[in-house]
Amino acid sequence: MSASIRLLAIAFAAGLVVTGANAAEPGPLETRIDAFAKTWAHINFEIQDKSVQAQEAERLAHECDMLAQQYPGRAEPLVWEAITESTEAGAKGGLAGLGLAKSARAHLERAEKINPTALGDGSVYTSLGSLYAQVPGFPIGFGDAGKARAYFQKALAANPDGIDANFFYGDFLIRQHDYAGAIRVLEKALAAPPRPGREVADRGRRAEAVALLKRANHQLK
Repeated sequence: MSASIRLLAIAFAAGLVVTGANAAEPGPLETRIDAFAKTWAHINFEIQDKSVQAQEAERLAHECDMLAQQYPGRAEPLVWEAITESTEAGAKGGLAGLGLAKSARAHLERAEKINPTALGDGSVYTSLGSLYAQVPGFPIGFGDAGKARAYFQKALAANPDGIDANFFYGDFLIRQHDYAGAIRVLEKALAAPPRPGREVADRGRRAEAVALLKRANHQLK
């Protein structure tokens, strides 16, 4: 089970673009969200010790929760709370990881009701798709390939060239043994334009995409 949940650190929609950061004078919420994005990238891609990663992710999730309480009408803090919970789930694995994955889904569903386009680039849909794709199915968990595919299709409709939407859809297609399809979308992930200020996340996600692409090509030989 820990292997199934590990990639949630993915999260996931890590590599997300903060739409509010495009403003000339970002407000307090946008500034905090941008900081969350950078801190998350460090935790997810640069901390190798799983116990330390879990501790740091838990701390960041608490900060996201506090911001969500401060801005109850905004979806962005909820999305980042879900992302960091997923990272913590990947670091812990097992039943603890599954519980965190369920909490992440609940936060994403709340965010979707508030604003499904929060953070831009279909990130809410990408994150939900990743959860349904990677969590074990019934009776252990809530994983569901049909729901995963539907959410990924929504994410790609919103952002067809995004690195995260294509990466996680590629991971899903590998799980479905559609290796040719996975190769196509993983190549799109690697061709995604760089995101200013998200260098750590881009570098980490590209490395993961290269590894998955190698795996998919190997399966076709």
